[in-house]
This record gives sequence, structure tokens and C-alpha cells, in this order.
Amino acid sequence: MDIANFNQFVRDIYQTDKFIPLHEPRFVGNEKKYVNETIDSTFVSSVGAFVTDFEEKVQKFTGAKKAIATVNGTAALHTALLMAGVKHDDIVITQALTFVATCNALSYIGAEPLFIDVSLKTLGLCPQAMDAYLEEHAFINDQGVCIHKSSNKRISAVVPMHTFGHPVELEQLIQVAKKWNIVLVEDAAESLGSYYKNQHTGTFGLISALSFNGNKIITTGGGGMVLCQDEELGVKTKYITTTAKRPHPYEFFHDENGFNYRLPNLNAALGSAQMESLENFLSKKRALAKQYQAYFEKSDAQFVVEPEHAQSNYWLNAIICADKAHRDNVLKGTNDGQVMTRPIWTLMTKLPMYKNALQDELKNSQWLEERVVNIPSSVPLGK
Repeated sequence: MDIANFNQFVRDIYQTDKFIPLHEPRFVGNEKKYVNETIDSTFVSSVGAFVTDFEEKVQKFTGAKKAIATVNGTAALHTALLMAGVKHDDIVITQALTFVATCNALSYIGAEPLFIDVSLKTLGLCPQAMDAYLEEHAFINDQGVCIHKSSNKRISAVVPMHTFGHPVELEQLIQVAKKWNIVLVEDAAESLGSYYKNQHTGTFGLISALSFNGNKIITTGGGGMVLCQDEELGVKTKYITTTAKRPHPYEFFHDENGFNYRLPNLNAALGSAQMESLENFLSKKRALAKQYQAYFEKSDAQFVVEPEHAQSNYWLNAIICADKAHRDNVLKGTNDGQVMTRPIWTLMTKLPMYKNALQDELKNSQWLEERVVNIPSSVPLGK
């Protein structure tokens, strides 16, 4: 890979000689207008019209039965896990190749992660690896509960993450989850605008979480969303995230432990405007991915394309290098050239909090950790 040539290729795309970030937000619509409306209204906190508007826009776009805005994606996932019935001391299956928030949300509940390998086709949780592990290490008890043999703990949920916006093999994962009576909770933080067999990610499991961090395809500055496929569950989720307060004109009565996870109206205003540009962003991101794919056809690095039967949002574009030395050379050459790239996340099993967690061999996860590099993925400006 000719790094100087690649750096110039990226500069030509973004039409700049300045530093090129990995992924920066684009504000090309009504963002300032809606935020100013919020300031003028004085309803800048969690009570305001834009919170409802933003929820309705995301609900309509994704096809979810209910969408509940939260202060960030981690709060959304924490809430989703609670609503899915995950309890203290439960085991929850997830992937080691993920952002740490996936596991942090589990730790808030006191649940324990079980790390299963990812698929090289999707970079997300592998259903075949999950089923193989459970066949060897789990059983269904007389009450129909999936139990981990050696620890005798309940395996209550599975949390696949749609890595960089590429949908996991949802059909197969659903089959495995049903076989073992395990609830599917999607970490769809990175996959707004991604589809599996023409259905939006985050609408396959009982419940899921989105993120609108500053580096996501659209942003609210900081924010998240819980997507529910059951309206009654959605109403309960909204209640729990708004401090479990019973509606009343002036009295404060809370009848269970809730969370102050409400998204401020100020942030929601930004999100409402960003949603109006989402289709345009998705189109430009697919065009950018095609440019990268064509460029890397003649390279010793492999461009990561959307999986079969899926349509990815290409949130973060990625390449797979020949080996770790090649990866490190690419990282140094690009960043030295003021073109930001970064490696994929350190495996969760290498972090001190999760180093003793249950896991399978994680062969693909380790292989990818040594080779994957994210490359600039901001929506290109202009027509």
C-alpha cells in the first residue's frame, strides 16, 4: 500500500490540505434554526417538543414500534438490558471485538459477559460459534432456562453489535437464541440506516439501542435511543428512563427505582434536524465506500464491504491489512500525514475489567484485532 498515494487520495475526496478527522459531524440543514427555537422557548431540558419529534422521526425511519430517547447510547443499552430482564449475576453473551460501552452496560447491572467469536464476513457475533459454545457448555433446565454448566448461572441474553454499521447474521442468531431460550438485544449503536434483508437493524430483537454521539452518522451531541418491538414495553421503558415518576400536574411520586436518562430538548432539536439529512448522508456514504472499494482493489489491503443480504450505512469504513506490521505501518504513515486512521478496539478480554471473563477461542477476533484499520469516513461535502 502506497501510503503517500492513499493520503492524497483521501485529501482529494475531502478537498483539503488540513488535518482530516476520522468522522466529523455535518450540519447542513435546520440544526441552528431548531436549536435557536429551543433556546427561545426556554424548554432546553428534558421537557420539550423536539424530544417527541425526534423520537417519532427515528421510530418512523426504523420501523420500530416505539422509540425512547436517552442521554447517550450506553444509557440506552443499559435500559434495554434491564427491560429485557437481565439480572444481577446473569451471564450475557456478547462479542469481545466491540466498544467498551457494550460491556459497561452489562456491568452496571452486575451481569457477567460471555465472549463469543465474531464472523469474518460481518465483524459481528458469529451464530455458529455461539451455538457451538452453548452445545458444549450449557443446557436447558426443567424451567426452560439456559444454564451455564460450570457456573450454574443463567444465560439470559445475547447482545450482538453491528460493527461499523455492518449487520450481523440476524436470521441465524435469532434461530440460535430461540433454540436456547435467550433474549436477543441488539447493540445497534453504529447502525442507524443499516438493513438486514430490507428490515432495519435494531428491530429484530425484543429491544435495542442506538447512539447519536458526535462521531455517529447523525448526532445529538450526546444521545441515544431505545427501540422497542412491543408498545407496552416501550411505554414502560419511557417511564423507567424518566425517573419512574407518576404523571401529576405538581406532585412528585415515584413508585420504583428509575433512571434520569432523559435526552434534553436542546439535544433533540439537533437530532430532529439531523434526521432530515439522514437519507442524503447515507447516499453520500455509500458513494464514498464505492470510491474506497475501487481504490483498494489494486492494494494489498482489503476493503470491508457490506455482508451478503445486508445494506450497511458504512458508518466507519475499514480495511484489513496483511498482518500487524502492515497495520502499524499504515497507522503511522497516515496519522503522520495528518490523515486520521485508527485500529479496531482492543479486545475486551485484554482489558483489566474483563480479562477473566468466560470466552471461546476468539480466533477471528484476535486475527481482526491485529489487522483492521478504520479510515476517514465523514460525509463528503458538496454535491
